[in-house]
Amino acid sequence: MFLHLGSDTTVRTETILGIFDLDTTTVQKHSRDYLSIAEKSGRVVNVSPFELPKSFVVCEEDGGCIVYLSQLTSGTLLGRLENLSEHSWRF
Repeated sequence: MFLHLGSDTTVRTETILGIFDLDTTTVQKHSRDYLSIAEKSGRVVNVSPFELPKSFVVCEEDGGCIVYLSQLTSGTLLGRLENLSEHSWRF
């Protein structure tokens, strides 16, 4: 399944390692350092360059982690993810 992060960006749900609120997590130095390192290594994708990001999604892709910055709140993204799980076909 795929999760829509905003704009024209979707990610495969099985690659998602975490969905984080940007305001609350960046209070911690470790989170700021992680985002800084990811950005310097070219592993940050801003999904909504014209809007202020509210969350970030860490995905495991191509043997490493990609960080997606989204204008959607972490609650909205988690709600979409839960909605996908509830409506998926079970065989």
